[in-house]
Amino acid sequence: MRILVTGGAGFIGSNFVHLTLSTRPDVAVTVLDAMTYAGSRASLAALGDRVTVVEGDITDADLVDRLVGEHDLVVHFAAESHNDNSLSNPWPFVHTNVVGTYTLLEAARRHDVRYHHISTDEVYGDLELDDPARFTEATPYNPSSPYSSTKGASDLLVRAWVRSFGLKATISNCSNNYGPRQHVEKFIPRQITNVIDDIRPKLYGDGLNVRDWIHVDDHNRAVWAIIDHGQIGETYLIGADGEADNKTVVHDILELMGKDAGDFDHVTDRPGHDRRYAIDSTRLRTELGWEPEYPSFREGLAATVEWYRANEDWWRPMKEATESKYAATQSIVQR
Repeated sequence: MRILVTGGAGFIGSNFVHLTLSTRPDVAVTVLDAMTYAGSRASLAALGDRVTVVEGDITDADLVDRLVGEHDLVVHFAAESHNDNSLSNPWPFVHTNVVGTYTLLEAARRHDVRYHHISTDEVYGDLELDDPARFTEATPYNPSSPYSSTKGASDLLVRAWVRSFGLKATISNCSNNYGPRQHVEKFIPRQITNVIDDIRPKLYGDGLNVRDWIHVDDHNRAVWAIIDHGQIGETYLIGADGEADNKTVVHDILELMGKDAGDFDHVTDRPGHDRRYAIDSTRLRTELGWEPEYPSFREGLAATVEWYRANEDWWRPMKEATESKYAATQSIVQR
């Protein structure tokens, strides 16, 4: 099988490539990545010539058409995905997440290529902290940010192409990923690398916002389960019952790294900060037989802490620029 992985130099995509090549010797992988700040060739360096890397934009119709036509399967991870960035400049999110997805869908339709679309639980909006409900495949879309609204738009494009043109596609909406090779702008790696650098972690607002965490390898195993056994045209929610509020996550990181659990600072909350996400992955588990290999969030978090401790050469080059950007943003908010 020849597969094209968009965004394969990013966090989830690069881990998908590593997992695929370690478990599926009969699969040839091509990565298409624009190599923005969130993409890293270093994330694929250990794979050598086992992966073909093409630097390019998923909105480049000619390039996309050629690459899709050379492959049997497209797995679409590429996305602008940082909520804070979408609030300051929404256009890159529209360009990549909506126009880029359209470009891929049209190429997959022309060449009759199987397509799997990676999306997020943020398209469903948020839940109240005291609400026992969780998102299911039937939950209406209610996005809160430019990021989540563009991801919702891309999901709807996929559904329309399945219905209108018979595209052989599936969709997965996943809860918050954590694990190796995640950019230090994101919540968990930012806190881990701050502690390594003796910087007190920062927590938005009251810290009670809840996320449903899943280790990236568990997410990617679920993606393969959907590709292998999922029903064409269907959506599957991927989650590992990992609900934890942000304050608890910071406490766990500090304790795992030998620090006092209260050694952090509160900062001004961001606009439109969703209160709670929670995934009901019953369909994925019952129909496809998937189960997480990291059912304990703290166990997966401990492994993640050790990865960042052992791979400073991977994250160090991006750390200073990330912290400088946050400092400038926070200064503007406080004024």
